[in-house]
Amino acid sequence: MIGEYNTQRSGIILKEYGRNVQKLVDYIRTVPDKEKRTALANTLIDLIRQLNPAVKDQPENPQRMWDDLYIIANFDLDVNAPYPVPLPEVLNKKPMKMLYPQSDVRFKHYGKNIEKLVKEALKKDSPQDREEAVIYLGKLMKTFYGAWNKEILDDSVILKDIKNMSEGKLSMDLDKVREENLFEKLYHEKKKPRPNGGDERPRDRHRSGGKPFKKHGHNHRRRDP
Repeated sequence: MIGEYNTQRSGIILKEYGRNVQKLVDYIRTVPDKEKRTALANTLIDLIRQLNPAVKDQPENPQRMWDDLYIIANFDLDVNAPYPVPLPEVLNKKPMKMLYPQSDVRFKHYGKNIEKLVKEALKKDSPQDREEAVIYLGKLMKTFYGAWNKEILDDSVILKDIKNMSEGKLSMDLDKVREENLFEKLYHEKKKPRPNGGDERPRDRHRSGGKPFKKHGHNHRRRDP
């Protein structure tokens, strides 16, 4: 007896269900009585549920399995299904392509939001407000740069970058920035504990000798002489 090769078989429409399910669907389509077709379709749904135990706890899967049954049958399946018959044009509709924002970031080491803040600073009319905005921008830029780079960013570079991003409309005196340390980072690194135990609390030391108390499993009362 000559076997049937895969190259001679028709293609499987939904491979996750396998060829046997597809053959059963094709058989159900040939049954002349609609009530019997419906009963066989319900039996096939139960069989699919047994073959795939993971679908039991997912409430959307019963309707999905019926939709898959119609897909396997090329939407040529006349049964009394518990769910509406899906439309081929809806199921075959391709999802909309997601559009990603296309914008060039000139100073990637600062991030895109810095350029947005520069634009907001340009909306300020008061010279004092603009100076405060430049100081805040400088702090942010030094903080963001230091988060990804070990070397320290010089204040002159920050002022130059702010000037470039604002097209020369935002500037500040470099000497003033350096003397008053205006571009100090917004946060500092936590101090590491001293290797000699300098972080011990004073209450852990003896009042007279400065040595730590010895801890015992129970308390000892001092006896009066």
